[in-house]
Amino acid sequence: MTSEADLNNKSRRPRIATVWLDGCSGCHMSLLDIDERLVELASLCDVVYGPLVDAKIVPDDIDLTLVEGAIATDHDWHLAIELRAKSKLLVSFGDCAVTGNVPSMRNVLPLSAIYKKVFRDTAATPAECPKDGVPSLLDRVLPVHQVVTVDLFLPGCPPPANAIFQVLSDVLAGKQPEPLKLTRFGA
Repeated sequence: MTSEADLNNKSRRPRIATVWLDGCSGCHMSLLDIDERLVELASLCDVVYGPLVDAKIVPDDIDLTLVEGAIATDHDWHLAIELRAKSKLLVSFGDCAVTGNVPSMRNVLPLSAIYKKVFRDTAATPAECPKDGVPSLLDRVLPVHQVVTVDLFLPGCPPPANAIFQVLSDVLAGKQPEPLKLTRFGA
């Protein structure tokens, strides 16, 4: 957990990152549902990476990263590892990140069956799976904690805006958040 001294260091504002892996982006939409309270949070920190900013490279020295979505591709895997290495606090953000949720429903099928259905059986023009520019699917979709160490779990599909705001506010104030008092799975 990032200490209060780290977050209240006057030499720089806390740095927050978000990432959207294999999921629907509903958690990021719920983050935006904080509405005018985003201005309050923005006065306390800098968002340095994620779909809400135009950063292309994961920066060093991130205080808090919200990871939305499950780990389904080799790209997701490597990005999760990079974010963990560069983040003081990593939050598994939403049910897909916490449990695998809907993306993990493909785990009951072998990849060969999925590729056949997508690229041959239902494609307008049957083809092979493209190899260039497309991340490789992992054999199984995994929740984030099965790939990297997670410091905090914020469940919900998506987590309610009030719960996200409270967790971010607590962390920025140097307090230990209690997300399971604020939300539940599928909430």
